[in-house]
Amino acid sequence: MENLKSIVEAIIFASDTPLSPKQIKDIINEPAKKFSSNGETGKISEDDIKNIIAELNQRYAEQGSAFRIIEIAEGYQFATLPEFAKWVGRLFKEKNKRKLSQPALETLAIIAYKQPISKPEIESIRGVNVDHIIKTLLEKKLITIVGRAETIGRPLLYGTTKEFLKYFGLKSLSELPKPPEIDEIMKEENYEDQLNLRNEVMDDEGENSEEN
Repeated sequence: MENLKSIVEAIIFASDTPLSPKQIKDIINEPAKKFSSNGETGKISEDDIKNIIAELNQRYAEQGSAFRIIEIAEGYQFATLPEFAKWVGRLFKEKNKRKLSQPALETLAIIAYKQPISKPEIESIRGVNVDHIIKTLLEKKLITIVGRAETIGRPLLYGTTKEFLKYFGLKSLSELPKPPEIDEIMKEENYEDQLNLRNEVMDDEGENSEEN
C-alpha cells in the first residue's frame, strides 16, 4: 500500500497539469503488475485513488508540510498552503509578464459571471471595444466560443474553460467570489435569461455550473 501511495504521489508531482482520478488509475493499471488498496495484485479503482490522496494529505498535515494535493478543474495537483503565498510569490516575481492586464481581468470577470455572453453585451457593460481583449483571452485558452445568441446578427457567445479554472485555482465555477461590483452586474434585468442560457450550454458540455 505504501508503495502505491508513493506511485500516486510521484505521478501527481511530475504532472504540469491537474490529473483526474481516471487518468491516474489508467497510468497505474497500464503496466503488467497491478495493485489494489489491500496490497494484493489487481487493478485499482478511482475510489482507491481518491482514498490514497486523502491519506497522503493526512500524512502531509501530520508532518506539518507546506503543501497538499488539492482538487482543481476536476483533477488533482500539488499546491502550497495559502499561508505560504507571500514567500512563494517572491519566487515567481519574474512571471509577472504572464499576468493579465486590468482591462483583460475585468472582461474575463464579466464573461465568467455572465456566461454565455456576446461581445456586444460585454462592450455594453464595459463601454469600450474589446476585440483585442477577446482575442487575447482566446489565445490564452481562458475563454472559448460556446454558441451563438438568438438575437439579430446571431453574435458569438463566450464562456470560460477548464484552463480558466486552473489559472485561478478553482475547482468549479461555483467557487467564484461575488464582489459587490459583480453583484451589481448580475442585477441587470436580462441576467436571468443569461443564466438560463448559460446552464443550457454548460449542460451540453457536461460542466453544469449551477450552485451545489
